[in-house]
Amino acid sequence: MNAAVIDREASAAEIEVSPLSAHIGAEISGVDLTRPLSRSQIDVIKKALLQWRVVFFREQFFSHEQHVAFSAQFGELTVGHPVFGHVEGHPEIYSISKFRKATRFEGQTLQRPWTGWHTDVTAAVNPPYASILRGVDIPPYGGDTQWTNLVVAYGKLSAPLRAFVDGLRGVHRFAPPQGASGTDAFAKAVDTHTLVSEHPLVRVHPETGERALYVSPGFLKHIVGLAPRESQVLLELLWEHVVRPEFTVRFKWEAGSIAFWDNRATAHLAPTDIFDLDFDRQLYRTTLVGDVPVGPDGRKSVAVQGTPVGAAAAVAYN
Repeated sequence: MNAAVIDREASAAEIEVSPLSAHIGAEISGVDLTRPLSRSQIDVIKKALLQWRVVFFREQFFSHEQHVAFSAQFGELTVGHPVFGHVEGHPEIYSISKFRKATRFEGQTLQRPWTGWHTDVTAAVNPPYASILRGVDIPPYGGDTQWTNLVVAYGKLSAPLRAFVDGLRGVHRFAPPQGASGTDAFAKAVDTHTLVSEHPLVRVHPETGERALYVSPGFLKHIVGLAPRESQVLLELLWEHVVRPEFTVRFKWEAGSIAFWDNRATAHLAPTDIFDLDFDRQLYRTTLVGDVPVGPDGRKSVAVQGTPVGAAAAVAYN
């Protein structure tokens, strides 16, 4: 075995995975993500991602180019955002700033326990398989992000309810949130890039075979075949269930922090307390092209409006 191979294997052995809660979240140390990773390092990180759903890294000070290069080691990148575009000069990067239009609200909106929780871009027929978010300008306090484990949430349903939701499908739509400011520009962007898809309520994870309760509160609008009241009541029950605190992890950002999550098995909640603070907050995100979800009955999701995200995915779907 040559010295280069020994060095690569040693570097993989130095990686430490430290779980943060019972069901979701682990912090990974002992690896420099600004440099190309070895195959064994990628395997360790990917294994931790599949087990813990979201993994975190500290003190990884990426440039945009390094962010893209790190992400590309785990899959094909999407455009920054299929509706809102990307950072100028960096088509794979999406800016998540404190005052971006998608998160500003005017007036009082109805708040529920699941308000704001979502899985990224589930209105697309092939939602991203993973998202990679890096912190740049971080408030000294506040601004934490939360994630929940949708596989555990499915498993904690009663057996009769699991059997019922296994056969259901829901319509996911990207639409401007009620009370969003800059409504004209926001609505125009949404209308220009309309995304509507029908997904199973229970998604079979393509790598692990686990079943996840695929009920993104931010995008799922109704359950196919149910009366409006039936759909509303069941969705509210499921949304309340998936955000139970014991299924979640909360992450405190620092400059140089990275969060890398499996979009097929999680939902997350962006912070709103930052709007009560005077501090700036700037993060940047990449996403990786996902597959078309499949339900327990083997039926794939279908696009109602819009095309798959990613050139290769669009060709494969069509």
